[in-house]
Amino acid sequence: MKKPIVIKLVVVIVIFLCALYIDLPHQNGLRIGNFTRSGDLYLGLDLQGGMQVLLEADVEPGTTVTAEQMSTARKILENRSNGLGVSDIVFQTAGENRILAEFPGMTNADEVLATLKGTGLLEFVDTGDQYFPEGEAIKTDLQHSTSSETNAVNPTSSASSETNVVNSSSSSPTESGGTAVTALQSSATESITKSVETTAQPSAESSLGNAEGTTQPTAQTSENVEATPQPTAATTEQPAEEEKIYHTVLTGSALKNVTVQMYNNQPVISFELKSEDAKTFADFTSQNVNKFLTIVLDGKVISSPRINEPITDGKGVISGNFTIDSANALAIQLKYGALPVPLKVVEYKLIGATLGEDSLQKSLVAGLIGLSIAVLFMLIYYRLPGLIAVLEIIFYGAVTLAIYKLIPVSLSLSGIAGFLLTTGGAFDANILMFERLKEELRNGKTISQAVGLSWPRAWSSIRDSNIATLITAIILFYFGSSFGASVVKGFAVSLIIGVLISMFSANFVTDTLLHVFTKSIADVPENKSKWFGI
Repeated sequence: MKKPIVIKLVVVIVIFLCALYIDLPHQNGLRIGNFTRSGDLYLGLDLQGGMQVLLEADVEPGTTVTAEQMSTARKILENRSNGLGVSDIVFQTAGENRILAEFPGMTNADEVLATLKGTGLLEFVDTGDQYFPEGEAIKTDLQHSTSSETNAVNPTSSASSETNVVNSSSSSPTESGGTAVTALQSSATESITKSVETTAQPSAESSLGNAEGTTQPTAQTSENVEATPQPTAATTEQPAEEEKIYHTVLTGSALKNVTVQMYNNQPVISFELKSEDAKTFADFTSQNVNKFLTIVLDGKVISSPRINEPITDGKGVISGNFTIDSANALAIQLKYGALPVPLKVVEYKLIGATLGEDSLQKSLVAGLIGLSIAVLFMLIYYRLPGLIAVLEIIFYGAVTLAIYKLIPVSLSLSGIAGFLLTTGGAFDANILMFERLKEELRNGKTISQAVGLSWPRAWSSIRDSNIATLITAIILFYFGSSFGASVVKGFAVSLIIGVLISMFSANFVTDTLLHVFTKSIADVPENKSKWFGI
């Protein structure tokens, strides 16, 4: 057997075994290194029901919202909801100023609406010496509309938070990742214990001084008692200072690029600012070395790194004890934090499965009946090549299912239709090869010669027909994305994946197995009739 055929056969077997491993159910999900997936197939609204939300641009009457703004907002919402990949949550632009969101399998309206209602305002806030833990709510000078709601916090809890914040700031940077902003890669960050000690020490010394000075009689003691409420009054006024409005240095619109990189085997977040904002950032970081630059999304802290050194070229690094997942999560929040236009929820509704389990089972049975008839035709008419086509279809189905799980693809009724259609297309590529094979055998070629010529002679027809299908699928995908036709989009995605896999399997699987299975067949007329139906 020729060496290229052996190599192709090994590749086919390895891919098939990997696909089977992915297809099999995994109790704790699928994990390949740092890549994780649930290992389940995602079903669309029509198969499992869920929630549908209609969003609209929340702008003043007469304000023009561009198609680019709505498209960007859709992509940001999709990336926020789907994380690093594509999942079953679908966002589609609908009309000029609306976005239709579909959440298959989700019925908690409060959770979904809370995710979508935020304006997505990302801010880089100057908090000075104050460290804020993740999730802490703070006020900035860009949040005037929500400042009155934030002031309604219980003053007593705010007063006691002074000491708690100081204590947490001394430990949280280490516990939460020890984040720091530097101009170059940095493997370590400073502890802020010293700043805490210098902050707390003066008050301790002053109170000690008062204690030593109060050695006089009771009258002086009472005088001290009368003086005591004054500091108390000051402390009761302290919450107003603690809940001060912090200055926003830059917003998320200043970010040009955000990536996750590895430095000393540790993930770090590298960011680059737009040229017009780099000067502002350079001036701020030069004047605030060893201070905190807190990153805030929708009024809540997502990270509070320390400025280790001036960043004068607009390129910086956020370093700390990140994992790959936490670094990617923060990078996504930085990159997709700000919406170009605020959105409001117009309506939402819970949708039941329009097909239901019974209809789904009937659809699957119908597909199996059609596939069985096609298999019988291939076996009866093409004999040995027909058996090879069946094996190729098994390979095609296993790989396609694995791709659906890895991406993952949301499988709706339209997606199932696309899968069945491309399965027929995979048979079509085999039929073109087998007809070429029969033609060469009728022209007097030997079996090995006919097998060697079948794929090259059929390739031009297979290529042209599949390219035409891909062009059609891309057009369907574009219109489905632009006009909210999610049914068409799901069909197009399945069609594109199926066509690409069928072209690969026809080349690698069918052609390779033809060479392997016909290697030991003697080149006599009886065998041509017996094995190839001539």
